[in-house]
Formats: sequence, C-alpha cells, structure tokens
Amino acid sequence: MPRPHSPLLSVDAIVTAAMTLVDEAGDFSFPKMARRLGVSQSALYNHIDNREHIVELMRGRLFAVQVPPRIENLSWADALRALVRAYRDRFAAHPRLVPLLITQTVQDLGVVGFYEEIAVTLESAGLEQGQIGPAIATIDYLALGAALDLTAPDVVWSPPEGQFPALHRAVANSGSVEERAEAAFVFGLELLVAGVHAKAIT
Repeated sequence: MPRPHSPLLSVDAIVTAAMTLVDEAGDFSFPKMARRLGVSQSALYNHIDNREHIVELMRGRLFAVQVPPRIENLSWADALRALVRAYRDRFAAHPRLVPLLITQTVQDLGVVGFYEEIAVTLESAGLEQGQIGPAIATIDYLALGAALDLTAPDVVWSPPEGQFPALHRAVANSGSVEERAEAAFVFGLELLVAGVHAKAIT
C-alpha cells in the first residue's frame, strides 16, 4: 500500500499561512504555521531561515501583488501622489502586518526599488539631499499610519457630552472607518505635497 503523500510545502505556502495568521490575530509563530499547514515545525526550516526571513518575505509579497504606478509622464507632484497612494494601498489589505514590518530593516529588492522611485521623485521636485531622507520617513508615517487607521474602532474619540465642543464639532459625521481613513489620508497627502513644494529649491 503506498504511503500517504506529505502536504505540499513551499516558501509561498508558508508566507500565505503567516499572512493569514497576522490578518486574524496580529502575529504569527512557527508552531501555529506548522499546524495551519499540517506539517512538523522542523519542516518549515527547510524553506525558511527564521522569523525575520518570513517578515521580509511578507513585505515583498505586499509589493509584488500590485502593478507599480506609471509615473513617467507625470509631474513630480502627481507622481508623488501616485506613489504614496500605491504605497498605502499595499498595506491597506493587511494593516495588522504594519507593526511587524516597522521593526526590521527593509531588504526586499522590490520594496527597495519602490523607495528608489520615491527618492528620484523627491529629487525631481527640487529637495536638497539632506531633506530627502526625512521626506521619505514622513511618507512612511503617512502611508503606514493610514493603513493602521483601518484597524481603528468605529468611534475613536468619545468626549463627554457638553465638554470639548471643538472636538465634538470636528468628529461629528466623520463617516465609517474607511471613509474617515481615506479623508485623513488625502488631507495628509496634500499637506505633504504642499510641504515638499514649499521646501523645494527654486
């Protein structure tokens, strides 16, 4: 009688299992991945080096699933808008992955190439070299923060009735989580573009 086949295991399957666990619970572990995949924990190490390796593969997966924006014929401002929106959108489907990604160095070449596009765009806007690094970090704050905002509760601020009237007015009719997150992202993106324009060398 033939022996039963072992479950097919690959790097892609491991990354998918890890991302599913992060989407569900905000984190992953080797024991949980092994159970999800129906293999022994030791079998995972035939394909994956360590936890950091999986995190970086998940980062690469996010940037590989969407076509990069076409910016060749755009002004620097429109190119920057397109790049930052594409950056945010890559994390929007998996916002719980953001806290894991920000704790380690970006190494995936596809992601590094995306940052290169941003750096080139900021150069074309006329920023001084010393300003480009801080500008990229600011883009990180905006894009990653906007993705995390999608995990926020329906009610973020709950000032007591009759107190803090300015905050009451500000948050009244703010819409759903998605509507609120999109409005905040667009507001921040336009502030970013205006700030780059103000800082650019003329």
